[in-house]
Amino acid sequence: MDYTHIVFDVDGTMLDTERTGLVSLQQTIRQELGLDLSLEELYPYFGIPSREAVLKLGFEDPHKAAALWEEKFQALYHLTEPFDGIEETLRALHEKGIVLGVVTSRNRDEFESDPHLARWKHFFTVTVCAEDTPAPKPAPDPMLAFLSRTGADPGKVLFVGDTYYDQQCAHAAGTSFALASWGSRNGANIPAEHYLEHPGEILN
Repeated sequence: MDYTHIVFDVDGTMLDTERTGLVSLQQTIRQELGLDLSLEELYPYFGIPSREAVLKLGFEDPHKAAALWEEKFQALYHLTEPFDGIEETLRALHEKGIVLGVVTSRNRDEFESDPHLARWKHFFTVTVCAEDTPAPKPAPDPMLAFLSRTGADPGKVLFVGDTYYDQQCAHAAGTSFALASWGSRNGANIPAEHYLEHPGEILN
């Protein structure tokens, strides 16, 4: 399949933020709820919108909890690194004339303040964040927004992500899905058109 448009998730796909996100959430829960939860127990809240995660966790003041979580995330940002090969892959795809985009569960402030993403912003034609659509992933709305803004044929679009939420969003919108195995814990359990072990495989 020759794809004209390739869309990337951020956390777990372009950036290895698992430890940053989970440790900062662990600290937030300890401070606000007085609970000590393991990183393994918190993994289900990784990769979903922060506003949804704090609601599911039952914080008395979800807005305060989300703000505190973001504050602690930024303090631990030194733990975050781009996945090996992702920057080179983005540059190569851009130079080939592929239209690149982002569909992420991050809100716009979280996206715009990220130093790694700031360095790559010129690669992306359209970025869709959590508050840009009525419903976030796994609903198709974010991908449908990308399709609307670019006029892309869904059959020519590939969404690269690491979670079931990404896969469900892609397929519900009629696009193909590639599993970023380098950042996924679920591996072959997620249905996909392509299973990628390294970002450079996208170039093939």
